[in-house]
Amino acid sequence: MSHSHSHGHSHEPTNYNRAFIISVALNTGFVVIEVVYGLAANSLALLADAGHNLSDVLGLLLAWGASFLGRRQPTPRRTYGLRRSSILAALLNAVLVLVASGAVAWEAIQRFAQPSPVSGSTIIGVAAVGIAINMGSALMFLSGRERDLNIRGAFIHLVADAAVSLGAVLAGIAIVTTGWLWFDPVVSLMIVVVIIVSTWQLFQESLNLVTDAVPAGIEPLAVRTFLTELPGVSSVHDLHIWAMSTTETALTAHLIMPAGNLSDGFLVQVNQQLHDHFGIEHTTIQIETGDPSYPCPLAQENVV
Repeated sequence: MSHSHSHGHSHEPTNYNRAFIISVALNTGFVVIEVVYGLAANSLALLADAGHNLSDVLGLLLAWGASFLGRRQPTPRRTYGLRRSSILAALLNAVLVLVASGAVAWEAIQRFAQPSPVSGSTIIGVAAVGIAINMGSALMFLSGRERDLNIRGAFIHLVADAAVSLGAVLAGIAIVTTGWLWFDPVVSLMIVVVIIVSTWQLFQESLNLVTDAVPAGIEPLAVRTFLTELPGVSSVHDLHIWAMSTTETALTAHLIMPAGNLSDGFLVQVNQQLHDHFGIEHTTIQIETGDPSYPCPLAQENVV
């Protein structure tokens, strides 16, 4: 048997420190403003927005910490470093948003039974500032949302907050023009539905990565077919594909090559193609000749 280990391509996580610093500072200040004016205007929409912004700040701090930990070098004990912390942060971010949404929904339902006077003009002014802050912050994470689930979590937090603020503006306009106080909780519930729908995919993806599922966007059968069709390969077994972090995917596989192939050039080519076609960064390939006298104990394992 020949066992070879190689990286298809190194991939350094982008540093978003500046974006995190600005976003955390702006959102923390805005939370204070919304709480003060929300209490003064007796607006659930504003207080809901403040609560969601607070969860946003916590989520940003969580994502920022994971982004920092993900760049730590491996150690003899933690041979992959702390890359997986980015996946945990994405999962916790999703849970945080869902819990905060549930709290807002419960309060909105209570408001239907006991409507309270609301200052629509105050809601409009404060929430409009929130739209600008959250969308401006979200734009700083726009470029990384497709390739990093952790950054996508931060992006979704901010866009969701912008949606909450927009809903608050609409509620304020409706209250000013009609005087109907029930607009405040109705809009809050509509916003909650939008947030839950947008967050559910993040929750599912991060949960899948935590449980070592094949990352979204990679078709396991396509990877198996690619490996099986390599020159000299008769079959593939013990194929595993999982996420090391929110930006790096790992693969291990046993290739049965009756003629044998100990060429470093072959392995480099395979690793490069796995990177180019599937975005797999970290590969470990074991080559076997299929000698029945020395069967691989893992040969019966059929992962995909």
